[in-house]
Amino acid sequence: MLYSIYAALMGRRSKAEEPAVYSRLEKWRLDRGLSRQELADAVSVHYQTIGYLERGEYSPSLALALQIAEVLDVQLEEIFSLHPFTRAGERT
Repeated sequence: MLYSIYAALMGRRSKAEEPAVYSRLEKWRLDRGLSRQELADAVSVHYQTIGYLERGEYSPSLALALQIAEVLDVQLEEIFSLHPFTRAGERT
C-alpha cells in the first residue's frame, strides 16, 4: 500500500503498468557469434539475465541496453523497442 501511494505521488508506474519491451537481442547476439555467457561477461551481468532479456521476461535498464548495443555494435532501436518487430525486423 505504501508503495502504491509513493508511486502515485512520484508519478512512477508499477511493474504491471510498464509497457512491454520487445527484443531482437537473440538475433543480434547470434549474428555476432556470441554465446549468452560471452555477452553477459561483456556487459557485467549473469548469463541468465541475457536469457531473460531474450525471452522478454525482463526489461533492461537504459544503461544495460546501451551497453548491449555498444557491444553488439548496433543501434539501440535495432535491439529493443516498445513496438513489436515484424518478421523482416522492422518495428510496427
